[in-house]
Amino acid sequence: MEFIKQNLAEVEERICAACERAGRDRSEVTLIAVSKTKPVEMMEACMECGVVTFGENKVQELCSKYEVLPKDLHWHLIGHLQRNKVKYVTDKAELIHSVDSLRLAEAISEDAVKKGIHADILIEVNVAEEDSKFGLKTEETEDLIRQISVLPNISVKGLMTIAPYTDVPEENRTIFRTLKQLSVDIDSKNIDNVSMNVLSMGMTGDYEVAIEEGATMVRVGTGIFGERDYTKK
Repeated sequence: MEFIKQNLAEVEERICAACERAGRDRSEVTLIAVSKTKPVEMMEACMECGVVTFGENKVQELCSKYEVLPKDLHWHLIGHLQRNKVKYVTDKAELIHSVDSLRLAEAISEDAVKKGIHADILIEVNVAEEDSKFGLKTEETEDLIRQISVLPNISVKGLMTIAPYTDVPEENRTIFRTLKQLSVDIDSKNIDNVSMNVLSMGMTGDYEVAIEEGATMVRVGTGIFGERDYTKK
C-alpha cells in the first residue's frame, strides 16, 4: 500500500499549494477520501497516514464498512440517496452531501426525530445543469433551503456540486465560482437553521481549482486510491 502513502503525500502537497495561491489556511479545507468500491485494507492504509474522513456513494457500502472500521471515523454520504435507504444512514453519516428534494429532506428529518438525533445535510446543486447528474438548478436552491429550514432535527450546512468531467480543470472554475457566489447570496439572507459554512466541490481532476474558488471540502478518490474497480460489488 506504499502507493497510497505516496498518492496522499502528493494530494496534500497540491492542497497546500492551492490554499497558498488563494491566500487561505490549509485548515479551511477538509480532504474526503472517496473510498467507494475500495477494500477496507486500502482505507486502513489511508488511516495510517492520518486520514479520518471518508466518502461513500452507496448506503450499503457505507454501512458495511462502518461496522468493521473504528468508530472515530467521519463518514460522508456523497452519492444519490433514495428515501427508502435513509433509515440506514442518518445515524452513521456525519454529513449527507446529496439532498436535492423536499421529500428526501422530510424523510431524513422524520428518521432523525424517530432516533432522537440531528442530521446535517448539504444541498446538491447541478450548476452545469447536466442531464446525467442529480441536483437542483441554482435558481431553485434558495426556495428548497427555506422549505427545509423549518423541518425538525435537520440542518442545512452548505452546498455541494459535481462539476462536469474534464481534462482541463480550468474549465470548471466558473462552476465553482457560481456555487461559491450562490452560498454567499443565501448566507446573506440569514435563514434560521441554515448556515453556508460548507462548500463541497472539487474531485480528483479539479480539486485545486475548487480550493482556489472557496471549496471547504474536496472529494478525492482516484487521486488517492488509483482507478476504481467496478467489478467489485
